[in-house]
Amino acid sequence: MKKLENFQEFESLIKKDKYQVFVFCCPALFPFNFFRHPWFVLNKKGEISRWEIRHDINLEKHNHLFINNQHPFQGINTTYFVKNYFWKAKLLGYLEGDENSTIKGVIDFIENSKENYPYCNRYFGLGPNSNTYLQWVLNNFPEFNVKLSWRFIGKNFKINN
Repeated sequence: MKKLENFQEFESLIKKDKYQVFVFCCPALFPFNFFRHPWFVLNKKGEISRWEIRHDINLEKHNHLFINNQHPFQGINTTYFVKNYFWKAKLLGYLEGDENSTIKGVIDFIENSKENYPYCNRYFGLGPNSNTYLQWVLNNFPEFNVKLSWRFIGKNFKINN
């Protein structure tokens, strides 16, 4: 896959007549930046949203699931204390299709994760965490064909449904 460097290149992938799900990642917060933090960007025919599990608490929902917490193609802060420096995002993969395709089911699955993901209220460094959430979605949709490296700590956390 071509390495994309900036928001404009990511935005050029958005097709307003398609359903798309993108998988992004960036380094985790310093000093753990050798680990990875992932998120999903959903495109429902031009309606864009970002979905991710984060270590902090979503005060509106009182859990760890964040929707549209920041720009869809922006990495997380480099450190917890400095809020205006962000890691660059890396695109790991994406799928696209129409309303009759598998991708529409992926979008529905992610949008229903606020009710169905069993660990919205728990977050630990080794799991469950953002990588557990990503792997949970990928396990349900092998069409993604995204393989996560060892840097995605928590991807192997056993999920009890």
